[in-house]
Amino acid sequence: MIVVPLKEGENIEKALKKFKRKFEKTGVVKELRSRQAFIKPSVEKRKQTMRAVYVQQLQQVEE
Repeated sequence: MIVVPLKEGENIEKALKKFKRKFEKTGVVKELRSRQAFIKPSVEKRKQTMRAVYVQQLQQVEE
């Protein structure tokens, strides 16, 4: 359970923002979306390697 302690006189919008940030860090929504459809392990691995190649190319361009 996510708990967001409120300080005296703190704005509700700020507390909501803190809650959303904490909730996003837990990764619940991301996991739910990934479980909506089955992805074969080979496809997942291919996607991961393609992303690694892309990130590596971006790093080389920066240098």
